[in-house]
Amino acid sequence: MMKTTLLTSAAALAFMSLAGMAQAQDAAVNATTAPAAAEEITEVVVYGAGQSRQTQSLKADDITKVAPGTSPLKVLDKLPGVSFQSADPFGAYEWSARISVRGFNQNQMGFTLDGVTLGDMSYGNYNGLHISRAIINEDIARVDLSQGAGSLDSATSSNMGGTLKFVSRDPSKTLGGELAATVGSDSMHRLYGRFETGSIAALGGLRAYVSAVDMKTDKWKGSSEQKAQQIDAKAVLPIGEGTLSAFVNHSERREQDYQDMSFEMIDRLGYDWDNFQPDWKLANDVSMAYWAGKLTGTTAVYPGKITSVDDAYYYGGGVRDDTLSGIKLDMPVSDMIKFDAQIYHHTNEGQGLWVTPYTPSPGSLILAAAGSPSYSATSTDTANVSVRTTEYDIDRTGVIGDVNFDLGAHQVSAGFWLEDNDFQQARRYYGESLSAPHRNSLGFQSNPFFTQWSYTFKTKTTQYYVQDIWTVNDVLKVNFGFKSLSVENSVKNTHDVTAKYGLIPAASLLAGKPVYLLEAAGALNSKLKSEDSFLPQIGAVYKLNSHYELFGSYAENMNAYVSAASSGPFSSLSQTNVDYVKNNLKPETSNTLEGGLRFRFPQFQGVAALYSVKFDNRILAVAQGSAIQGNAPVLSNVGGVETKGVELAGTYRFTPEWKLYAAYSYNNSKYENNVVSLDGTIQALTKGKTVVNSPKNLLKTELAYDNGELFGTLGVSYTDKRYYTYTNVGGEVPSSTLSDLTVGYRFETIGTSIQLNVTNLTDEKYISTIGSAGFVNSDADNNEQTILTGAPRQWFVSVKKAF
Repeated sequence: MMKTTLLTSAAALAFMSLAGMAQAQDAAVNATTAPAAAEEITEVVVYGAGQSRQTQSLKADDITKVAPGTSPLKVLDKLPGVSFQSADPFGAYEWSARISVRGFNQNQMGFTLDGVTLGDMSYGNYNGLHISRAIINEDIARVDLSQGAGSLDSATSSNMGGTLKFVSRDPSKTLGGELAATVGSDSMHRLYGRFETGSIAALGGLRAYVSAVDMKTDKWKGSSEQKAQQIDAKAVLPIGEGTLSAFVNHSERREQDYQDMSFEMIDRLGYDWDNFQPDWKLANDVSMAYWAGKLTGTTAVYPGKITSVDDAYYYGGGVRDDTLSGIKLDMPVSDMIKFDAQIYHHTNEGQGLWVTPYTPSPGSLILAAAGSPSYSATSTDTANVSVRTTEYDIDRTGVIGDVNFDLGAHQVSAGFWLEDNDFQQARRYYGESLSAPHRNSLGFQSNPFFTQWSYTFKTKTTQYYVQDIWTVNDVLKVNFGFKSLSVENSVKNTHDVTAKYGLIPAASLLAGKPVYLLEAAGALNSKLKSEDSFLPQIGAVYKLNSHYELFGSYAENMNAYVSAASSGPFSSLSQTNVDYVKNNLKPETSNTLEGGLRFRFPQFQGVAALYSVKFDNRILAVAQGSAIQGNAPVLSNVGGVETKGVELAGTYRFTPEWKLYAAYSYNNSKYENNVVSLDGTIQALTKGKTVVNSPKNLLKTELAYDNGELFGTLGVSYTDKRYYTYTNVGGEVPSSTLSDLTVGYRFETIGTSIQLNVTNLTDEKYISTIGSAGFVNSDADNNEQTILTGAPRQWFVSVKKAF
């Protein structure tokens, strides 16, 4: 309580002081000076002037000043209400990347790129792709965040907690390009290049660019690497007063995982503990020890400080290939009417890899000793482990259209979004040899010895919206409208549900009854539907004077069910459980009420906002064992959540070269109900407890200098304690304060710049991602492996050349 009070008081004093100094200096300079128009503001953070909801924008300059290759999600962490965590210094490692806004987690938010939906950017990859794969960082022009329920025209079915809109850079009208090279900690190197055609008169003014990046870095602990290759291309053709544009973005990402940890493991094994790679023998010895204990009915004896087969694996990893493309037409029909329409297509092939000690390869001595019918004496795959995959294939196509009517005081718009998504997901196992691994740990696997499950999912999304923005007079603007959302999910199994793979233990155990390591999941054949034909939003903006405006809005939204075997209603892999969801549960919904004050002066701009969110039918998947084992989670409706909070943010430019940015957020998210079974039994005492991964206090500050040649930024971010347990029994992660430094110099005469980035400047040891392996009811013994340690201090040097 004292810490909260101090932080709140300090933030309030800071903002009052900044506002006071800004007003005093403005008066001294020119009492009649009006604030610049929104498009003229040069600050990196733009505070949504004229919007009825809490909105901020980040420009490309903010993205390019962080370490090259850094996820734009990490850059957004500076905004009020936003908490971002990742175990790597770039925020690009997808297993650990987590963004939450006002207590809403990533899968309850919406994400778009140039209007094209990116799904909820979940690791499981069922309806989209991560922004780090969708576009190269340098090709992003702007990012817009709506912290509330998001705008009506957003093509997303999950934006209860806000919408992130990424906007790409248009091709330049001038022939040229740029090159950039970066080197840094852990043998990191990155090359980026972009070529601009400029406007080609012979082709009607067509202009285009193509860019490419190659990035590779070793992990900061453990062995192996993370790497990515991407190519972006975009073209814009003027057509009268309109434009026809097209883009194709291709990505190939390969990354090795960090080991999910528990507090007990950190104490016993150390902060830098990681997977076994490249010690292949140790990984096989640990698996042998585990099975020796199982087959003899004795306690397993492991090497060194290891006490569990889950303390480490040989490796885990992810491979992803994506191609995202689209064509868009923006065309005015008349002075009053204009429309835009686009069609997009996305294909993805992916595999999540794990060397599992729970499943020996077909020729393993473990299977032979147990007399397993799965044992193959002729198999060359003799390892005590195998490679387990979760495999993803996405093929989705969508159409988005909008029409806008300029009726003077009324700006009326209407539109639609349609998408068909065919998604296939499977769980397969691949053999390895005992002497040395022969499979590429960063490649796609082939020739499995067992398929545990394989499903085909189809998702059809239909969304319509209508909205009117009414300028009542010079000081009052009102917007009102609604959207209609319908999402149909269906699933069919595509595997032999009678298949088994595994071993039979010694006759003295379990009365000789066969116990299989693996048994294929049951058949699924079901349909679910999420639908709400009226999701209203209403808001207003009132200008008090040339410096201040009041804003407020109310919005309702729904989070549609997802179609995947690793998350959502189908993740139980049980027809009975899916039928239960269909007959008893409802999709998540939210009601968001917010309001605040924006202020803009020549040297100071900022915002203060209050919000209240009522969240009903909150559906949570309770993890069963370590996530990497792939046990089906149990879905529960945990009732309602009530969230209330305050957000403050401001930028003070006290000289033309120096500016200070600060943002403070207080968020109080509480469960309103206990988790209760159908017979009335309380399963978890969650009522009144703090929502998981929901820090109450966030404080961000940034001091920046830029004289056109020399530039630098020092950013400091404080994150309050968080929980990964629903009952808040155990699972409390301490607060952390991190700082990043950027220093650079531009040689304007030769179009070259050099830049140094240092992440985690003070080299703090901290917990980054929580819930990496899922959230749990309680963890009094600190044994749940669902946290990741943060990267230590890292440095990177970049050289950029424009031509």
